[in-house]
Formats: sequence, structure tokens, C-alpha cells
Amino acid sequence: MSATSIPAALKHQDRFGEVRLQQSVNNGSLGVRACVLLVTSADDLECTPGFQRKVLHIHQPAEFIEDQPVLNLTFSDCKGNEKLHYEVSSPHFKVNSDGTLVALRNITAVGRTLFVHARTPHAEDMAELVIVGGKDIQGSLQDIFKFARTSPVPRQKRSIVVSPILIPENQRQPFPRDVGKVVDSDRPEGSKFRLTGKGVDQDPKGTFRINENTGSVSVTRTLDRETIATYQLFVETTDASGKTLEGPVPLEVIVIDQNDNRPIFREGPYIGHVMEGSPTGTTVMRMTAFDADDPATDNALLRYNIRQQTPDKPSPNMFYIDPEKGDIVTVVSPALLDRETLENPKYELIIEAQDMAGLDVGLTGTATATIVIDDKNDHSPKFTKKEFQATVEEGAVGVIVNLTVEDKDDPTTGAWRAAYTIINGNPGQSFEIHTNPQTNEGMLSVVKPLDYEISAFHTLLIKVENEDPLVPDVSYGPSSTATVHITVLDVNEGPVFYPDPMMVTKQENISVGSVLLTVNATDPDSLQHQTIRYSVYKDPAGWLSINPINGTVDTTAVLDRESPFVHNSVYTALFLAIDSGNPPATGTGTLLITLEDINDNAPVIYPTVAEVCDDARNLSVVILGASDKDLHPNTDPFKFEIHKQTVPDKVWKISKINNTHALVSLLQNLNKANYNLPIMVTDSGKPPMTNITDLRVQVCSCKNSKVDCNGAGALHLSLSLLLFSLLSLL
Repeated sequence: MSATSIPAALKHQDRFGEVRLQQSVNNGSLGVRACVLLVTSADDLECTPGFQRKVLHIHQPAEFIEDQPVLNLTFSDCKGNEKLHYEVSSPHFKVNSDGTLVALRNITAVGRTLFVHARTPHAEDMAELVIVGGKDIQGSLQDIFKFARTSPVPRQKRSIVVSPILIPENQRQPFPRDVGKVVDSDRPEGSKFRLTGKGVDQDPKGTFRINENTGSVSVTRTLDRETIATYQLFVETTDASGKTLEGPVPLEVIVIDQNDNRPIFREGPYIGHVMEGSPTGTTVMRMTAFDADDPATDNALLRYNIRQQTPDKPSPNMFYIDPEKGDIVTVVSPALLDRETLENPKYELIIEAQDMAGLDVGLTGTATATIVIDDKNDHSPKFTKKEFQATVEEGAVGVIVNLTVEDKDDPTTGAWRAAYTIINGNPGQSFEIHTNPQTNEGMLSVVKPLDYEISAFHTLLIKVENEDPLVPDVSYGPSSTATVHITVLDVNEGPVFYPDPMMVTKQENISVGSVLLTVNATDPDSLQHQTIRYSVYKDPAGWLSINPINGTVDTTAVLDRESPFVHNSVYTALFLAIDSGNPPATGTGTLLITLEDINDNAPVIYPTVAEVCDDARNLSVVILGASDKDLHPNTDPFKFEIHKQTVPDKVWKISKINNTHALVSLLQNLNKANYNLPIMVTDSGKPPMTNITDLRVQVCSCKNSKVDCNGAGALHLSLSLLLFSLLSLL
């Protein structure tokens, strides 16, 4: 069985030098039998890296014996074969470091072909071992490159022979170029090859094509493994009319990965936190990079390292990164990881990820990791001094002193923020203390006015703590308490009325000069001997006066409960008490006078004008109502009467409706004219009060929906509408 070597016109320059792709084609029934990727140094063209023989034949024995040499393979990367690694497509064989192929156990059935893949950091190559007489039981090329078929196609006896085609990605011009060949040992005269599938007649269309006469498969453009890693094609033979003679037979094209993608960090920003004083080996964070190359190759096998640490104090190696996992851990002692002694509690690390397992030939990508040394509450707050002094005027409120403390912890955390407590000297709750969030000072305030005459001095004991609890080995000491001495300054306080407000009840209309009460104001400055004088401050109606010496209040006018200055029967006045201090101080007192009602207001009627038609069938004129400014029992029920001294008895009539309303009606029709009807209304007070009011009645001509009242103040309302409105109000 002879094999013909067909070199492909592929040259690709990368960081290793020049890459050459050669293919060895067996024109027999086994089809394409080897695909070799050679990597040579650009500086060493005398040596050709790879296997010295690409295709070897093994006669199938009755049994392969465990650990018995089968044959020897010769591989060289022209660099000394450092870190040489072999992979075999069958799990029943291995290749020792010296190139010896041995069986891992006794085995009788192997298959027709074995593939051996050799790789070093500088070169890789593949050799094909043809088992003469072997059974067709596997398609193991995919095992080497770790491609799993999801729906394998069963093999069957056929004359079309194909083998997987391997093509490196990123090939350069010229295109098209031959990459493989399909063989049909029994192809009839005049038949043609036809290629279909993804990359031929399916997107990306036109990537591959086949010579319909020779079966040569060619690629027309550069391939990218990261876009499509494998192409599943199908080969068949057809007659001149296009009718399928044999096939389709699957043909798999595998794109060989090149290291053309740098590792990238996609999940930034990367920020980690570690508590100060953490033990050595504490994990801070994990850095993970992504490489788009084949994860089954070293092209995507990443290793991590720290390129730079800023700042580099107190140690240039504060942290370590696991080269495989990317975990960043602390490597210094807990004593050095002290936030309060560090030059900067934030470190920036330049993390590098390198593929090719970290070899120098690998591509790199970097990212910045920011590590913050978090504060823990290992310092208690301390007052800057043991005693503080404050002065405050009596009667004043507000902040009187700011208490200052020191704390070495992080000012942005609860380990630094102070909380103050008054633990002694505040039984009346006259003082409160709050924390200034910007300065951490304790603001001591007076919230209830202090009285110099009661106590001129106060002493408070203040304690300061942090919002967060202290670590177990730290406690609050004597410096966490302080004493505040407060001196109360005496001021001239204004006199105080007692009681305030002052209340008195009197009847309205009491005689002018009547005494209402005597007010009483005292001076809180008991240690000072001062006199007090009184004066009127607010007297809206001008009804009152006050004796400036003894505070007696009397009336200067008649009190009227119905006055607009009285609200809900209560009249309000304000008085001043002025002491003799320098300067004098003033106090204000309120007097509330409740006025009892007397019957001093006569009732009034409404309305005072009405109209009626001269031919009205309904002789009702108007419904009258009455109101009274007084209170019960000096108001309704009201008594309505027609003042008969001036009105004929046989014309008008008034009838009671209820306690506050009455109906005026006619006993006969009247001629069109204006009439004045005197109405007398009397309230129920004792003694009662009476009022006589003229009701003006207009008798009008009402024809064709027109009302004619001679224009003398006519209301232009129908009597029925007026009556209806008044009854609705009732």
C-alpha cells in the first residue's frame, strides 16, 4: 500500500516562526491518512520540526501484549524536545517519552488507524499508524482534539473513502488551496464528485469546494476556529444527469486552533476587601480571565501572576495569586496588615493572565485588582481632655459646648463614628448630646431652660463609644469618659402672671367702672429686689383699664356680647408686667372674659318686600322669618302680629308656621298698588323685646306670563316661586 505525499501551499508566520502544513494522502481504500502541523523556528530552517515519518504501518498481530513495544516514533521540535507530550487516539495505547508505542493491556481488536499527536511548547505534529488487517471500529481523530460527535454516522461498506481534514485557522493567501482528497475505488466512468453541507451550499457558503473529477477538496478563504470549529460536509458521486450513485458520505473538517486570542478580563472592575489583621493566607478575591482559543489546548490554558503592586510598602509582596485558580490571598503577617500603620489602606495589583500554561511564548492580558484593607474597631475613642467648661444663660436653649475625641479607625465606618451618653448629672433631662457626623464631636445642648435661682452650677459625666462594637482584645478605658462643668448665668427675667391665662365671667352691659379682677405677676429673680408695674397691652374694643400699681382691672365702656370683638361669648385682652431691672424685663398675661347674655336685642324680620298678582287665586303673600342676636332663652319662639292701629282688619292675615316663621296672606284681591303692612315681632326674653317693621307688598298685574308692578321696585318673581323657596328653607 503506497502513500503519496501532497504538500499544501500553506505558510503562516507567527511568534514561533514559520508554520507549514503538509498532508500525506494514501490513494488506497483508507483515503486521507495524515495531517501534519509543523512549527519551525524562523532562525533554524535546517531542522524540520515534527515526526520524521508521518505514516507508519503495523501488521495486526493475534494480540497486542501489555507493555510490549509495538514500534518507535521519532519526533523533534528542533529545540531539544523539552516538555514533550504524546497523545494517542486509542485509550488502549500510550507512547513513552522515548517514542515507544506500547499497549496498556492485552488487546486483540484495535481498528484500522491510530493517530499519535506530539506537542512541545515549540512545535506539534501528528502521525498516522495504519493497522494492516485491523477492524474498522473507531473514528478516533476527534478524541485527540476532544471533539464529541452528537450524532455519529454508522460506517458501512462503500467505495467512497474519506478521512477527516484538518486545516489550521488564520491561513494566508493564496486561495483556494487543496486540503484533502476523496477517493472512490469503484467510481464508474463519467461520474462526478459532489460536496454539500455547511460551508458549501449552506452558510457560510462557498468556503469549501471539491474537484468533481479528481475529488480534491479545497478551502477558499481564511478560517477562524473561534467562529466555527468544525464543518460537517457530505460527499457523494453522481452521474452526468446529477443522480446520486453513492453516498452521501460524511466528511468532517476540523479547524486546528492557533494561539491568536489574548486572555481578557471581562468582569471588571475588580475590587476586593480584606479585614485588617486577617491571618496569612486569607482569600481576598478571585480573578478569572477568558481566552477564546480552544479550551482543550494550551492555547487557552491560563496561568496568573502579579506583575505589580502599588504601593509596595510595607512589603512589595503583600499578596499572592494562585497561578491556576486566580485566587488572591494575603501572604504577610497579620501585624503588617494594620490599616492604621499602612501608608495607604488601598492596594492596586496589576494581574497578568498568560496562555500556553504561562510559557514565555504565550499571549498575555492584564487587569487591575483594587484591594481595600477594611477597618475593624481596634481603637476606642478617647476624649482630648478630661474636663470641659461651658456657660449658659438661664432660660436659654441650644448647643453650649462641643466635646472633641480622637479615634484612629477609618472615619467612614462605624468603628470611628462616636456615640455619646450622659451617664450622670442630668436627672431633670435638661441636657441632650448628639454627634456631629462631620467632625465626630459631641454637641451638648440645653433642651429645657435652666433656672439660675434653682441651681447656678451643673456637672455632667459623659461617656463616648463607637457605633460598632470593639474587637475582643480592646476595651473602653478612662479616656472614654469626660466631665463637663456648666455655669448658669443670671439674667433679668420677665415677671410671670399667675394664673395664665386669667379667666373671669361677667354679664354684658355691666355698668362702666365695674371691677373685673386683680391680676397677679411675680418676678422670678428672687435674689433681686424689684418692683412691678402693669399696663394694658391689647384691648381690641377699648373696654378695660388696669391700675399700674396693684393690677386691678375695671371697665371703661359697656361690655357687649354681640360685639364683633367677642368670639363665642369670650373677649380676650393682654396685659404687661414690667419689672424695675436694668434693662427692664417684661412678662405678658392673657385675660379671658366670658360674657353672659342679657335680652338687649330685639328680633328683626326678613324679607321686607313681597309681591302678589292682583288676580291671584292663592292669596298667600310671603313667609316671614325672624332672627335675634341674643342667646336662648332671649330669642325664639317669636310672636308675629299685624300692627292693627293703621291697617284694616278685613284685608290682611298673619298665621304662625313655627317658632321662627309666619305666613302673611290676603283675605281678598287688591287693586294693583304698593302697600305697607306693619309687622310686629316679639322675642321670648324677660322682659321681652319687640320690633315693628314695615312689610312692603306690591300688588302687580300678571298677564301672559308678564308681571307689571309699575316698575316701582318690583321683584319680578312670582309669588308661588317665592313661597316655594322660603318653604324649602324651612
